[in-house]
Amino acid sequence: MEQKLFTELRPLYVTTKEKPNEIRIRIRMRDLIDPAILRRAVDMTMKRYPYFCVELQKKDGRYVFVENHRPVVITDSLHGADLNSEESNYHMIAFCRKDNWIILDVFHGLTDGAGAYEVVRTLLYYYCSERYNVILKEEGIRLVGDEITAEEWIDPVVKRTDLPTPERKEMSNALNLITEAGLEKDHRHTVYSIAISESEFMRFNLDNGGSPGTMVSLLLSRAIAKLFPESENTIRIALCVNQRKALNAPLARQSLVGAVMLEYKDKMRDWSLDKQGTAYRGMVFAQTQEDNVLMGVASFKVINGMLLTKESDQERLGIASYINSLASKLTTATVSYVGKADYKEAEQYIRDFRLWTSPIGNDLLVEISAVNGRFTLDFLQSFSSPVIVNAFLKELDENGIIYDLQDVNELKLPNIKLPWTEQ
Repeated sequence: MEQKLFTELRPLYVTTKEKPNEIRIRIRMRDLIDPAILRRAVDMTMKRYPYFCVELQKKDGRYVFVENHRPVVITDSLHGADLNSEESNYHMIAFCRKDNWIILDVFHGLTDGAGAYEVVRTLLYYYCSERYNVILKEEGIRLVGDEITAEEWIDPVVKRTDLPTPERKEMSNALNLITEAGLEKDHRHTVYSIAISESEFMRFNLDNGGSPGTMVSLLLSRAIAKLFPESENTIRIALCVNQRKALNAPLARQSLVGAVMLEYKDKMRDWSLDKQGTAYRGMVFAQTQEDNVLMGVASFKVINGMLLTKESDQERLGIASYINSLASKLTTATVSYVGKADYKEAEQYIRDFRLWTSPIGNDLLVEISAVNGRFTLDFLQSFSSPVIVNAFLKELDENGIIYDLQDVNELKLPNIKLPWTEQ
């Protein structure tokens, strides 16, 4: 089995040692981790996902994924193993454990949050079944013995030949948090984690015409506007969108993430919160119409096709870096919400859940997770200052939203070792 890289190309060429392009899911369980049971659970899980058991190789000048039959590594540390290295058995996926934490690390070009959630759902089923000696319901969980259809394997972007022509839209540069706040990029990547009751926040959303992703985007926009009232630059939040529905490929394993652009326009600033929420919801509705999503897919397809035309890694790196720098100028921050995790009956054994990744496009990414009755908002920053987080928390206070600032951590992700670097 050999998988030619396509949607994986841009994610591959934008990853760096400072900002490895990977997803790290941290799960704090109720009890200490049993390493033997976890080993068996990981082995069973990876049998269900053979397309994630791959090694990056270069053939005839092009990169491919080939089958990797070495065991997927579990390290006894919170740091984890560098991906695509000897210590990870040259896998692009690895696990680690420490005390009552289980951590999954996976290259973001291999899959996205939705795909990683499927892996975690399977893992927790096998681990919790044996660890707690219970019979858990299998419905909605991908398990060994299932038929693995071609839809899980085949890249739905490659096979689409009827994508609409992308529209060229001129957008002004967005407000830059580092510049506006007078912050230096201290390279101290930091994550602030905030917990909010799921039921209370959902009630607040319903009262104000929002949804978790749009409301967090709106509250963040309001916070930034109050921090920088004199700024003439546009506050523009990129809200991530799952492209699978528009592609009619709900089972696809690839990283299929687009974005809608939410602009906090000057005329909106004096509006009530519910009117602002309605406006943001309208922007999301318009931009998530199938044709608009597919135009975003078409744009990504053009970029990946362009990368394939280049002969050397250095040429591809140059293109990816240039496009990334252009994109980063158009957004102030990014908000991502995969959706309610729905880890079924295993959720009762979870105490804490975090989703971390690198804020590659700009300097702030807010990852929203919904697990076991609460939302966790991870503010992932390429700088350490709490100025943005404090302004966001003030918005929560002023709107009567009870929260818990759980902790502040250094944002550490394992490296991804790539052939064209000496990392």
